[in-house]
Amino acid sequence: MQMGLVGLGRMGANMRERIRDSGHEVIGFDSDPSIRDVESLPELVARLSRPRVVWVMVPSGEPTRAVISELSDLLAGGDLVIEGGNSHFSDDEAHSAVLGESGISYVDCGVSGGVWGLKEGYGLMVGGEEADVARAMPIFDALRPRGRREDSFVHAGSIGAGHYAKMVHNGIEYGLMQAYAEGYELLAAEPRISAVENVMGAWQKGTVVRSWLLELLVAALREDPGLSSISGYTEDSGEGRWTVEEAVSHAVPVPVIAAALFARFSSRQDDSPAMKAVSALRGQFGGHDVQPGKVVV
Repeated sequence: MQMGLVGLGRMGANMRERIRDSGHEVIGFDSDPSIRDVESLPELVARLSRPRVVWVMVPSGEPTRAVISELSDLLAGGDLVIEGGNSHFSDDEAHSAVLGESGISYVDCGVSGGVWGLKEGYGLMVGGEEADVARAMPIFDALRPRGRREDSFVHAGSIGAGHYAKMVHNGIEYGLMQAYAEGYELLAAEPRISAVENVMGAWQKGTVVRSWLLELLVAALREDPGLSSISGYTEDSGEGRWTVEEAVSHAVPVPVIAAALFARFSSRQDDSPAMKAVSALRGQFGGHDVQPGKVVV
């Protein structure tokens, strides 16, 4: 099968290689001339045989909208666009409508696997029409891990369902990561524990908390047992926020995911204004000792 791929960043470049390793032809375009196969989107489209398939793997928001808009002018009826970035699910209907004016089909695909996807394969969650999904199945099968398709691929529903499923997936990931992180901190605080990395390493087989995330944390701790080389400042990709917003919209309680998101916000504060207020209140009503603030020079 032949496919165009727009966006050859950390995931896109590895996806191109994995698909090629399965015997398919991938023509890639990126703003970086050192990694692209063609010089422009028009050249990419010209190199593809009709009916064409183009996978878009660029940052969500305006970059994706700009590529979709340009492709709507370059492609034609019967072609297919797969959007595999971390777009908000509500954007998918707009993308589909823009392309649909020219008779171009659209599938949204949530992709999980990160930098390990080249070797391990990618988990895929897609939304769209059954015929469009079936048409792209050779590509999906090339990307996913070997084994039963249903263990790593799902046609989640109509347009937007793939990105919605990926959003919830990432929200769950926030909660899991926070639980492991809190467990690590508690172990590290206990003098009886001689090597936190070995304790958590012993959880990797035979326990109910074993997971790939745990394996990755153990690897990080063995590289740097005290994690002294990194800052605690933690960004959020946006999907954790979207998950909490959707939970509010549906009146679904997600206290763990919400707490994990707020913990990331706390990580960015050198001196929390809220905790300063708590400290001040303890001093006011109870006469408790209050620690002096940092001296700014």
